[in-house]
Formats: sequence, structure tokens, C-alpha cells
Amino acid sequence: MDASKSESKLKDKDSDKISDLTPNDAPKSDTKAPSNESPPVTDTNAKSEPEKPVASDDKILQFVVIYSKEKYDVKMSENSTVLQLKTHLESIIGVPHTLQKVMYKGLAKNEQTLKSLGVVNNAKIMLVGSKLNDVLNLATVPTPEEQQALQEEKVNKEPWSRQKMHRTVLDKGLPDDVMPGILNTKEPLPPFPLSGMLNKGGGKLRITFRLELDELWLGTKERTEKIRMSSIKGVISEPIEGLEQYHIMALQLGTTDASRYWIYYVPAQYVDSIKHIILDS
Repeated sequence: MDASKSESKLKDKDSDKISDLTPNDAPKSDTKAPSNESPPVTDTNAKSEPEKPVASDDKILQFVVIYSKEKYDVKMSENSTVLQLKTHLESIIGVPHTLQKVMYKGLAKNEQTLKSLGVVNNAKIMLVGSKLNDVLNLATVPTPEEQQALQEEKVNKEPWSRQKMHRTVLDKGLPDDVMPGILNTKEPLPPFPLSGMLNKGGGKLRITFRLELDELWLGTKERTEKIRMSSIKGVISEPIEGLEQYHIMALQLGTTDASRYWIYYVPAQYVDSIKHIILDS
């Protein structure tokens, strides 16, 4: 057999071997086909938001807020601040939180928490404040006719401190334990009772505000009279001539002048706070 025939036979055998291979028998390539999908992009600078811890001791308080003789049930965390309470109440009572004053054992500060104030379940919190429309109405300038009427009323009215019924008490002079009076100043009530005042009979008088009971306690040496603040129909006062840092105050307990409870030597800086607390209870 010559060389050319031998070479032809070898090629035929190799061809037969290749044709006998099935697709599954074909050798697999390590090269992967390109994919049309883009790999996910990872932002190495992005910060995941940490989970907010849930305080296991975050107690929910249920209490009552009293405003303008209306009572509102409120539920809030004991860790809520006074400012958060004001913001919550703004949409309910219609008083901007900037015009609200929260009273609980004295004037509460915005940054204080309910827990730090000592608020407990079923507590009563007083809210003082004027709605925006009321503030705008107060700012309205009276008409000339109204100004004239007010002037005539002022001229025709004898000051209390000149009236005989009040001179009987005032002539005794300042009580030796009277609290300091401050002119042209408005202060919240202190966290202790107001003392050093006199009643109509000239006896020593102490006033205690029990907001959680909605009661005003008028204490003398003989007894303590407890009055529901919501039953007081009005509070009026006048400065004492010559001692304008002190006022004569009347609590209107009935419908006539005879039903007024008279209080003498009320420090001027507390007059507005007393009126707000009683009239808004």
C-alpha cells in the first residue's frame, strides 16, 4: 500500500470518530456566554438606617387635660415632653402650642417630660391659653363710644380700697407674713400654697390649688373651706391704692355681690395666673 492511500484511510477514521460524538458528549467550554443583565450596583458610601430601639419601660399614661371647663382624655408616653403634649393638643382644642401654658404642680417647661413632672394615671393637667381669634379680638381698638363709656364707668366707680367695708380690713395694715408683691410682672403660681393674705374678717388666709381634685382650698386658723373651681362663676380684682403691688380679689360664688368671697393682699404678680386657673378649670 502506498503512502497516499494510508493517509486517506487515517483521515476517514478520524472523520468517523467525530461524527459519532453526540451533543452531550461534546467537550464543554469554560467560556460563558455574555449576559444582557447588568450586575447589581453596590453603593459603598450608603449608610443603612439603624433600627429604632423600642424602650421596654416606655409606659403609657392616661390622664385628663382641662381647658376652658372642658375635659379631654389623653394617652401619651411618660417620656413625652410638654412641648409634644402641646403640639398634640393644638389640633384638638385649636390653641397654637406657642400660646399654651401647661399647669401641673406649677408651670411646666417645654423640655420637661411627663415622667419628670410626676404625672400619673388619671392625673388632671390644667391648660391655659387663648385661641388665635380671641387674641386678635382682644387686640381690636375700642370705638370712641366704647372708650367714653369705659371712662365714665371708671369715674363713677369708687375704688374698693376706699369703700368702708374694705377699709375695715385694710386699716389693719400689711400682715407680718405677707408674701412680696411685684408690680408690672406676671408669674406662674409657685409650687406651694399662697399665704400671708387676709379674709373679710381680717383673719389669716392661705390658698391651696388642688388641680387634681379641681378644688380650691381656703384655709384659716379655724377651718379649711374646699370649693370646686368649676363652681366659681368669676374672679375680679383691684389694686390697693398706695400699695398697688397687692390686690383685693373677689371670688364670685353666687349670683349677687353678697356671695363674693373677699381676699386681701394678693401679690400682683400672681393675679392673672389665679384667674386663668380658676376660670379655665
